[in-house]
Amino acid sequence: MAALLPGACSRQAKIEYPAAPSDSTTYEAFGMTVNDPYRPLENDTSSATLAWVEAENKVTENYLSQIPFRKGIHNRLEVLNRFKRQGLPSKENDGKYYFYANDGTKNQSVLYRSDSYDGEPEVFLDPNELSDDGTVALTGVYQSNDGKYTAYTISRSGSDWTEIYVMDTASKQLLDDHIVWAKFTDAQWLGDGFYYSAYDAPEAGKEFSNANTGHKIYYHKIGTPQSEDILAFEDDAHPYHFHSAAVAHDGSAMAIIGGGEGTGESVMIRDLRKNGKWVTVEESQDFTNSPIAIIDGKLYLYTSVGAPRNRFVLVDPAKPTSKDWTEIIPEDPEGGVLTSVQFAGPDHLVAVFDRDASNHAYLYTKAGEMVREIELPTYGTVGVSSSRDNDEVYYAFSSFVYPSALFKYDIASGESTLYHQTEIEGLNPEDYVTEQVFYTSSDGTKVPMFTVRHKDVMPDGKNPVYLYGYGGFNITLNPSFNANRLLWLENGGIYAQANLRGGAEYGDEWHEAGTKMKKLNVFNDFISAAEYMINEGWTTPELMTIEGGSNGGLLVGATVNLRPDLFKVAIPRVGVMDMMRYHLFTIGWNWAADYGTADDSPEMAKYLLDYSPVHNISNDGTPYPAILVTTADHDDRVVPAHSFKYAATLQASDTGDAPKLIRIDSKAGHGAGKPISKVIDEYTDIYSFIYNNLGITPKTAK
Repeated sequence: MAALLPGACSRQAKIEYPAAPSDSTTYEAFGMTVNDPYRPLENDTSSATLAWVEAENKVTENYLSQIPFRKGIHNRLEVLNRFKRQGLPSKENDGKYYFYANDGTKNQSVLYRSDSYDGEPEVFLDPNELSDDGTVALTGVYQSNDGKYTAYTISRSGSDWTEIYVMDTASKQLLDDHIVWAKFTDAQWLGDGFYYSAYDAPEAGKEFSNANTGHKIYYHKIGTPQSEDILAFEDDAHPYHFHSAAVAHDGSAMAIIGGGEGTGESVMIRDLRKNGKWVTVEESQDFTNSPIAIIDGKLYLYTSVGAPRNRFVLVDPAKPTSKDWTEIIPEDPEGGVLTSVQFAGPDHLVAVFDRDASNHAYLYTKAGEMVREIELPTYGTVGVSSSRDNDEVYYAFSSFVYPSALFKYDIASGESTLYHQTEIEGLNPEDYVTEQVFYTSSDGTKVPMFTVRHKDVMPDGKNPVYLYGYGGFNITLNPSFNANRLLWLENGGIYAQANLRGGAEYGDEWHEAGTKMKKLNVFNDFISAAEYMINEGWTTPELMTIEGGSNGGLLVGATVNLRPDLFKVAIPRVGVMDMMRYHLFTIGWNWAADYGTADDSPEMAKYLLDYSPVHNISNDGTPYPAILVTTADHDDRVVPAHSFKYAATLQASDTGDAPKLIRIDSKAGHGAGKPISKVIDEYTDIYSFIYNNLGITPKTAK
């Protein structure tokens, strides 16, 4: 196990932080004066901000470079990450099977195809050839109904901006078709073209920061320039709404899914055969609504309308109101949350439920009769690949110490056949123990949490704990595999994953209990998770690290302000740190259903100001944990200004001597599509920072 070094981190000189660009900006929010001295950092392309970013990265690199075991951590993470991996096959319209795989040496997984699910593969599309450093990610592949063409979407440097290209499927030749400034889109084929969603071209120099408005749907015909694309749908009355299309494979109908205003989606449908009018299925965006299939003009819909834990229904556009929907899979009476439904051949469905944050899969008939449960090995996450066009079903299972295993499932017999097991050097899942506990939050609510540890780790109060949480946006944290986590576990650390309110673990009620003026429940749940690990004898505050990303970065920032005494290290990643102005950047306005905004009411503004991380950092000598903030220059989801202003405020405040650093990645975004090399570099720095400040030398040579 790791070696504990009494005293603290390795000796380093007092850190001199760069002076951040600042001014005397203040503003009023319902009579409250809000100080915003680092407003200049919102201009992420100014020379002053760029100079500050460069200076901050030099300070951080200087600190990290003095950690003696940093190189050893990097070497171990290289070994842990460079394993052979394979994704689920999908039988496409050309009759071939497509799947992603990586031999362990590639930054991005390669898309292969073969004549059978286990046949000899050929490379269909290699995203590693799209850039020299792996920073172009392949984000989606969509084959035309006749299999003749394949559209694919890419992201550059982690941005949400999407480009669409088109290939001849058989020859793999790239066509001239090229779509730019698309965002939050796929390619929905109809005839010899496809529908996609895009914005107008942004202002030059503000591509990654200005608010995005006016999301539109276009139809692109193969062989024509984007300038000739047909505007298929727009909604000038709601410029902040998202819009996406869903087109029936049989060409019978098209649905429009709207989002951005509430926590769910609105749905409209139109008969394409009769050039019919739009029919409203659900007008509000207060409920989850996801079209699963459109068959002969009728809509199969996954929905929370009338079911806070979701159900599956059939909608006839001739009678579109919810009272006339035909229920196929009802809300689970035992409290499980229906998380997905898909066709498995023309006569069956595969449905996945969450029960206490762990996936359970079931086979149903198309009419809604449950046939049997698909048995899974343990707590975990399941992904299913199936289609209405054939009876072949494949699924992938993974958990905290179980890398992905691929199975072929036989509908008739219920037999699962393992055909690919990911193997990682030195990993024996039997060496580790995964447990689920239920702890009590500050208001008496029972909250589930998974803990993972080596079987030899005992509750002696001497174990480093890595506590992770999210708690928002109706997202469930299921047991999932992360190779980087193995370094922590093999060094005697405990990984704890708390299923906080604000997520979807128990449906709408659980989600809403962590939103708007109930957001403090999320932070209190997280604090109570840490206290549970201490009170149960597993650890102490001197050995506690917390981490979270995006909304989880907000979680970490707010929790540190509330209880700085409870943690030794904090890693807020790409976090939402300025709750008074978050809605003014890129798609920040879309988060208002979870957070509320400072423009809503005096009460909402005060509530946000009272927990906003950047506005509540102590400046009275209260010791804070060591903090490493992470962000990236192409993050147009949570703009880096959040992390810039938070780090600058931390560094200018009197919060004790522990380091307060920021790591600003280049040619990277919010996280999706990041090349493996950058993932390894980032986790190397995170673990180096953590261990250095815990006073632990990890065992890195294996």
